[in-house]
Amino acid sequence: QLQLVESGGGLVHPGGSLRLSCAASRITLNYYTIAWFRQAPGKEREEVACIPSGGHGTDYADSVKERFTIDRGNTRNTVYLQMDNLNPEDTAVYYCAANWNPNSPICALLGRYDYWGQGPPVTVSS
Repeated sequence: QLQLVESGGGLVHPGGSLRLSCAASRITLNYYTIAWFRQAPGKEREEVACIPSGGHGTDYADSVKERFTIDRGNTRNTVYLQMDNLNPEDTAVYYCAANWNPNSPICALLGRYDYWGQGPPVTVSS
């Protein structure tokens, strides 16, 4: 059973950066499509980024394009979300999610995932 653990959330000033991590214990994430979602208070959950098992065909929501980057780094069991130029509208609880989907070259923001993490809160405030 895949278990995902996120880390890296916290408080940051507008214009600042955070890097979130999504890690799996003893399981490689290289065969999974991974996505990051967020949910702000009183709002619906939003899928903000995904990365396919193939690693290159990423996709982003318009609200985060050019500011957020999803990548697999140099490890086999962690996926990251680099968030730059943060603004108060980015305040939310952020979740990573995964689907078994080996050798997939692309992903799309479809919102349907089988495995979910618990979600670290991110607060952007001055």
